[in-house]
Formats: sequence, C-alpha cells, structure tokens
Amino acid sequence: MKAVRAVAMPALVALALAVLPRVAAAQGYPERPVRIIVPIGPGGAYDLVGRLLANRLSDLLGQSIFVENRTGAGTLVGTQSAAAAPPDGYTLLVGGLSNIVFNFALYQKVGYDPEDFVPIALVYTFPYVMMARRDLPQKNLAEIISYARQSPGKLTIAHAGSGSGQQIVGAAFMKLTGTTMVEVPYRTTRGAYPDMLAGRVDLLFDSTAVALPFIKANKVRGVALLAPQRYRTMPDLPTITEAGLPGLGIESWIGLFAPARTPPEVLDRLRSATRVAAEELKPQFENSGGELMQMPVAETDKFIKSEFELWTRVIRDAGIRLD
Repeated sequence: MKAVRAVAMPALVALALAVLPRVAAAQGYPERPVRIIVPIGPGGAYDLVGRLLANRLSDLLGQSIFVENRTGAGTLVGTQSAAAAPPDGYTLLVGGLSNIVFNFALYQKVGYDPEDFVPIALVYTFPYVMMARRDLPQKNLAEIISYARQSPGKLTIAHAGSGSGQQIVGAAFMKLTGTTMVEVPYRTTRGAYPDMLAGRVDLLFDSTAVALPFIKANKVRGVALLAPQRYRTMPDLPTITEAGLPGLGIESWIGLFAPARTPPEVLDRLRSATRVAAEELKPQFENSGGELMQMPVAETDKFIKSEFELWTRVIRDAGIRLD
C-alpha cells in the first residue's frame, strides 16, 4: 500500500498543479471585457438576442460585455472569426440555424467545422412569417402561388443575402411550390423593408422578431406564419398549413456559443449566468415575436445534431448551393 501511495502521490500533485490554475482562472473570470460576435448586421434576430444577452450578462458577471457585428458572406465571416479566437471565454458567438447548421449544406468550404464550437445555451426560438407588400394584387397564399406559377419571374422576393435564413426559406418555398421568383438580396433584414414599404419588392420571409412591428402597424401584409400553430401575438394570421401549403413549418433558434476547448470551469460560469439572463429576458423575447427556449445542456448537442441532419437533407433535396 505504501508503494502504491509513493507512486500515486506525484501523479496527484501533477494533476492538482494542472487543475488549480484553471479553477483560479474560472473563479476570476471574466477579468476583462468579453466580446460577443454577431455574424450579421444590426437589426435582425441574431443582433436582438446578442444585445439583450450582452446587457444582462454584463450585470451578472460584473464585467463589460460588448457586441461586435461582423458581416460578410452571409454569416461566414463572423463565424470564422469566432472559430479562430482563443478558447478562453473572452470571445463568444451568437449562433443559430444559419451559421451552425445551414452553412455546411450550402458551401463546400465553410472555413470552420461543427466541432469548432460548444453551446453555452439555446435561449430564443421564433417562427418565420411570409409577408407581402400592402398593395400586392394577390390577396392570399393560394393566389400568390397561382400567379407565380403562371408568370415565372414576375414576382420579386427579398432576403438578407447569401446563406441567410430568409434566402433558405424563400428557396425552399419556391422549390416546394414549383415557382420561380426574382431574388433581391440585401445586406441585412431591415435593409429590405424600405423597399417593401415603398412597393418595390413583392415578398419577404423574415423572423417574427423583425416582422411583427411592421405587420401590426399595417405597413406590410402578413400572408402566413411558418409555424405548427398560430402565434399568440398574431392570432389572425393563419399558419402556412392552414393557408394551403403543408410541409414548410420552420421554427428557428438562436443561442450563445463558445470556441471548442474553452475551459469547463469557464463554460459552467457562462452557462449559469446565461440561464439566469435568459429567464429574466423572457418578456423581451415574447414582445419581440419569439419565445424563451429552455433546454438542458445534456440535450443541446443531440438537438443540434438532429437539426443538422434535418436541414442538410432539406437543403440538398432542394438543390440549394451558394458556391
């Protein structure tokens, strides 16, 4: 027994010396400002979630936390930047369907891997909604589809650039309905609205987080909600299934991610604070047209994997490629 102890003690000491600095670092974390990268421009759902979390986490963690919008190539540039950051908890990423799932089916070379990130928490879920300019002659979904089939290329459909959720949903819609429309890309989701309001573009799929105020103010016409059931904040808006097109229910999600190999102790601190922040932000999430998403950490990886498999199949079946 003494011999075993003699052999084991140096190993235990070495383990303690390796672990103690990480524990100490986690206890002092964060010791300097933390950056949250939002891989799209201001105004969209990613930006909304990033800024709400940054403000609340700053208070909870006692350190400045700021948002950096890094745009380019859809969500690629900002996400690549976060993947290349040191895994120390001082660079985080707002991630969702577009950059955590869609990109791997859309591009041959993404510049990062699914394994480059670890989820801190998924906090926000929202459906997409189909909108039309107010004076569009076609009054409902059936009339829009009928006209688009009879007159290919006559309707225009706006989106927030290559690889954006808006583009994917629009492409899936055209594939499912056998229609062809002229795509009009913008740098951000909000960039499309001045032209929608002025009647220069016909259609737009967007998140409820951005679309809701425009629909409620009667500045655009809500056509259908891409969700399994009607939304409490828009009870008169039919679901897309009710409007006559089953198979296009899309509820997106957004969360906070860290580079892989971030110390477990730092991840634990971030996860604890983010859970508290998200719960406190529930009213803001609901007022924005989304909902609080609560999922145990142990289930998050399995959920993201299932979403990856589902949407990779959908995108490839639709023949959507961006390179």
